[in-house]
Amino acid sequence: MLKKNILLKNLFAVLIVLCFANGLNAQVDIHFSQFYAAPLNLNPAMTGVMNCQQRFILNYRNQWASVLRQNSFQTINASYDAKAPVGRYDYFGYGINVYGDQAGSLSFKTNNISANFSYAKQMSGYRNQASYLVVGARVGEVNRGINFTDARWGSQNDGGVFNPNLNSNETQFNKDNFFYTDVSAGLLWFNVIDENNNYYIGGAYDHLNRPNVSFSSSAKAVPINSKFTIHVGGEFRMTDRVTMLPGLVTFLQGPDLEVNGGTSLRFNLGNDKRSEEAIQFGLWARIANKFDNSIIGDAIIASTRFDYQNFSIGFSYDVNISSLNVASNGNGGFEFSLLYKVCGKDVRGVYCPNF
Repeated sequence: MLKKNILLKNLFAVLIVLCFANGLNAQVDIHFSQFYAAPLNLNPAMTGVMNCQQRFILNYRNQWASVLRQNSFQTINASYDAKAPVGRYDYFGYGINVYGDQAGSLSFKTNNISANFSYAKQMSGYRNQASYLVVGARVGEVNRGINFTDARWGSQNDGGVFNPNLNSNETQFNKDNFFYTDVSAGLLWFNVIDENNNYYIGGAYDHLNRPNVSFSSSAKAVPINSKFTIHVGGEFRMTDRVTMLPGLVTFLQGPDLEVNGGTSLRFNLGNDKRSEEAIQFGLWARIANKFDNSIIGDAIIASTRFDYQNFSIGFSYDVNISSLNVASNGNGGFEFSLLYKVCGKDVRGVYCPNF
């Protein structure tokens, strides 16, 4: 059994390498289990939607370290956004989002810097009870790169053994680094019931311009698949000390489907119901489709978050429940998030959803 598990781990690692060496048209964007903790990455319409004037967020994800060791998938995301009043009730949001992603033994890298903009229009109500429609847009510059020198090609198979001395005839990829511009748009609608209760629904359309992401300058262009994101959530006060924070997100990109949903419970640690000190515990489930389009359970996600005044620190861990758990021993990935808000007097503000 031990030899079988070791073999399966090695096979999984090889498959991951082959995915990036020979299947360079992979279309799945980066995403986080704590999707609610990376709002600018999720939907440009969430830019500036907050109960303060400025917001700084840092996210980090590490996945498949139990199998790939030093070649694990690692993603870091950082964002800053702010809002400015427009007229009597509306807001203009602006911000910047930066992320870097590296995956596999070929160091397949994607680096992105984007400018986010939004406009929040009050549709009805007043400060303590209002509905808003938010329109957002994102324009980014993306760099992709890969280290082909570490690639292993089928033509280097020497009787079932890899022979690096054999010349590869599969080096049709003549670019190992390139840039492209990416454009996205989003919508968000939220309804504030009162300062402790609200709900929202949003959607985003990424890769509107479908840029070419081929590593070959001579072959046919490979446009990246557009991605559709739909997400819903809310904040519902159950008692003076307990609040429920349900959420659901669906990603559709080319043939790929992923759904992540669940809820967190926030427990107020302060002496009054408006205290900024709280701790959250959440349980989430992620499902996805296989190559044959059947739906499988991918992971169970446990999360926690601690809020203290303007700081929030979050942590989550994915427990792999798919057929890959034989190789991964159930170890999926962990995430860390850090949020800091700059707040001041805003007498004309509206209570927004908390992300």
